[in-house]
Amino acid sequence: MNQTAQLLKKRKKAILENWVKNQLADDSLRDDLISNEDLRRQSEELLDELLIAIEKGDLENIYSSNFEQVNDILSDISVTRARQGFSPREITMYVLSLKQALTDVLEKERRDQPEILYKEVIQVNKLLDNLSIHTFETYLRGREEVILRQTDEINEISTPVIRVWDGILALPIIGTLDSSRTQIVMENLLQEIVNTGSNIAILDISGVPAVDSLVAQHLIKTVAATRLMGAECIISGIRAEIAQTIVHLGIDLSNIKTKASLASALQLAFSMLALEVKKKNVTVPTKIIR
Repeated sequence: MNQTAQLLKKRKKAILENWVKNQLADDSLRDDLISNEDLRRQSEELLDELLIAIEKGDLENIYSSNFEQVNDILSDISVTRARQGFSPREITMYVLSLKQALTDVLEKERRDQPEILYKEVIQVNKLLDNLSIHTFETYLRGREEVILRQTDEINEISTPVIRVWDGILALPIIGTLDSSRTQIVMENLLQEIVNTGSNIAILDISGVPAVDSLVAQHLIKTVAATRLMGAECIISGIRAEIAQTIVHLGIDLSNIKTKASLASALQLAFSMLALEVKKKNVTVPTKIIR
């Protein structure tokens, strides 16, 4: 394989040009995500390390120390492109287009040596296929990180704790309430109770599409945690269908204050704090027309 490595190093410039050309010729390549300069720089960096690794041998095991730099570069490119929004096809074609460039050079240089050409093409194809699999696996991990981060951000946005009055907090819940979201709801609510010293927290479930036994248990746990902090909890947004479901499931919410709307819950909170809101009569000045 040393002769193959020397041949590929000798033809490095042609390989790079063909590889970049193959990538640019792909209709799916989006120049809004990566510039031609960055594409060429990344390709040249990877090709340099790949040729060094091929020269060292052991092409069967891409996880050997010989390919450590190659794998690091591919991993970095995969994760970066996953975050930038590249598709699985685009990241896979990045490596497969290199296989085509290497094969083209070998076919041109070994056209009079079919037996050697056959062995070299088989080895190069197997090597690049394995690197392509490694690249795709790393890309998937990068996408999972993006999805998890976006999920966390959405959960943070969808569970805002609002200070509606001195001593009164409101937390509108939108979407399905599962175990992970319940934990976020409790953490945010309890922290805000500590920060503001509030005595009453209103959980508004108007945006929760359905309430089953599991959701009800999550709400009960949140109410219990709130009470342990010395605050009272009111659940608002109890629609008719939700009330029927709770009764049908035999869930006991009798020890929890509930209201049909957020306005009713806020009115109850005012009365619990001995507050009274009155409409002030304001005399509107008469406009004099001259």
